[in-house]
Amino acid sequence: MPIIGEIISRSLKIRKRFSKKKDNDWNVQRKTLKKLLEKAQYTAFGKHYQFEKILSEAVDFPTVFKNTIPEHNYNSMHDQWWYRCLKSEADVTWPGKVKYFALSSGTSESASKHIPVTSDMIRSIKKVGLKQFYSMTNFDIPPAAFTKGILMLGGTTSLMEKDDYYEGDMSGISAKNMPKLFSNLLYKPGKKISKSPNWEERIKLIVENAPKWNVGTLCGVPAWALIVLEEIVKKYNLKNIHEMWPNLSVYIHGGVAFEPYREPLKQLMGKPITYIETYMASEGSFGFQSRPGVSGIQLELNAGIFFEFVPFNEENFTEDGEVRPNAQSKFIHEVEKGTDYAVMLSTCSGAWRYIIGDVVRFTSVRHNELVIVGRTKQFLSLCGEHMSVDNINKAIDAIINETGLSIGEFTVAGFPYENRFAHRWYIGCDNQNVDKEQIKRIIDETLCRINDDYAVERQSALKEVFIEILPKERFIDYLKHMGKYGAMNKFPRVLKGTQLIDWEEFLKK
Repeated sequence: MPIIGEIISRSLKIRKRFSKKKDNDWNVQRKTLKKLLEKAQYTAFGKHYQFEKILSEAVDFPTVFKNTIPEHNYNSMHDQWWYRCLKSEADVTWPGKVKYFALSSGTSESASKHIPVTSDMIRSIKKVGLKQFYSMTNFDIPPAAFTKGILMLGGTTSLMEKDDYYEGDMSGISAKNMPKLFSNLLYKPGKKISKSPNWEERIKLIVENAPKWNVGTLCGVPAWALIVLEEIVKKYNLKNIHEMWPNLSVYIHGGVAFEPYREPLKQLMGKPITYIETYMASEGSFGFQSRPGVSGIQLELNAGIFFEFVPFNEENFTEDGEVRPNAQSKFIHEVEKGTDYAVMLSTCSGAWRYIIGDVVRFTSVRHNELVIVGRTKQFLSLCGEHMSVDNINKAIDAIINETGLSIGEFTVAGFPYENRFAHRWYIGCDNQNVDKEQIKRIIDETLCRINDDYAVERQSALKEVFIEILPKERFIDYLKHMGKYGAMNKFPRVLKGTQLIDWEEFLKK
C-alpha cells in the first residue's frame, strides 16, 4: 500500500505539471458567465430578463448583465422563482427539472431553505473536488495518506423523497452522487452509518467503529470534528488520536473560522498534521486552500459559478445586513486586497446575482485567495462599533493564547444599558474558575487594537462588557433544543432579535 500511495502521489504531480495553461482570470469568468446565460436564455428567468439581448452586447455583456438583473437573496429567489421548481415545473431558472434540493438553515435563519441542486452543479462540485485532490501534492502529505480512509463528518446522507425530487443535506446529495470506487474503498463512516438521521446516533456508531478504520484524512466542521475525536480518545483511553489512527495526516475543514479550534485539536494529536481549508456551501463548491503557508482560500473560477463582490459598507447594505437596491458590485479583476466584500453568485443551479450571506476579504488578488470574515447579518453595531465576526474570532484567539483556556463555542449579544449600550459575551468553557475580569480585559484590549470604531465607542456609547462563562455542553443543548443539532449546523457568533430572545429563555430554563 505505501508503494501504491507513492504512485498516486507521483501521478497527481505529473498530471498537474501537464495541465493546460491557465487563462486570464477575468477571461475565465467572462466565459463562465456567457455559458450560464447561453444555457439559461430559454428558461422563464432568462426570457423575463432577456438574456438573449444581454448576450448581444458582445463587448460588455457582463456590465449589461449586472445592470439588468436585480440583486437577490433567498426569499426573493424562492418567492418569485424557486417555488415553481418545488412544484416540479421545468425550465424555471435553469434548464430542466430540479432533481435535488439542499436543505439549509445557515446560522441566521430559523426555517429551512430549499436550495436547487442541478446535475450541472453536481458536476461542478466533483470538478472542484478533483482539482483540490490534485492540489494536495503542494503540501507535505505522506504518500501513504492517499490510500487510507477518508472520514467525512457531514450531515445525514439519507434523503427525503418527495413527488419528483429529493431533499436533504448537501452532504447527502454529494454522497448519493459519489463515485462508487471512492465510496466502496475510502469513504468512512460508510453508507449505513452516514444514513442515520440522528446525529447523536451517528457519533455513537462512529466512535464504536473507529478501531476498525485506518483513517488518513478527516473532513468536517471543526466543532463537530473536535467532539468526535474527544469521544474516541475518551472511550478507548488513548493519549491521542494517533494511537488509533497513526496515518491521520490531513484535516480538511470549512464553515467557520478555524483558529479558535486549532489548539484544542492539536492537543488531541500525537504528531503534526496538515490543515487545509475549503469553501463549500449549499449553493456550490467555491474553492480551497491550494498553497501551504498561506491562510487564503483560492477561488475556482472555471466551475459554472460567476462571482461578484459587493463592498460590505453602509452604501450597499442596511443596518440589518440586507443588500440595498442597485448595490455596486465588483468583478474578480476589480477587487482590492483588504476590503470586505459580500459574495454574490450566478450559478449552474439557477441562482442569479444571489447574495449567499458570506463576507470575505482578499488576502491575495493575484492568486484569487480570500478569507471568510463573517456574515452579512452577523455583525454587531449598536452604536457604531462595527464589530465583525472576524473581530470576535480574534478576541477569542487572544483569550486562548494568553490564558490557555479550552474554549468550545462562543457568541456575543448587544443590548441597551443605562441609557447607553453593552455587549455580553457567552463563552463555552468547562473550567468555571475563570477570571472574568481578565477575559474582559483581553477582549477590550484586542478589539480596541484591531477596530478603531470599537475603541471610540468604548469611550462613549458602549458603556460595559459583560462576560458569561457557560459549560460547553450548554451550547450543544441549545442546538438540540432548537432542532439544529448536527454536523451541518453552526452556532451563530452574534445573537440578535428572536434568536437572542430564544437563547435567553433557554438559559433561564
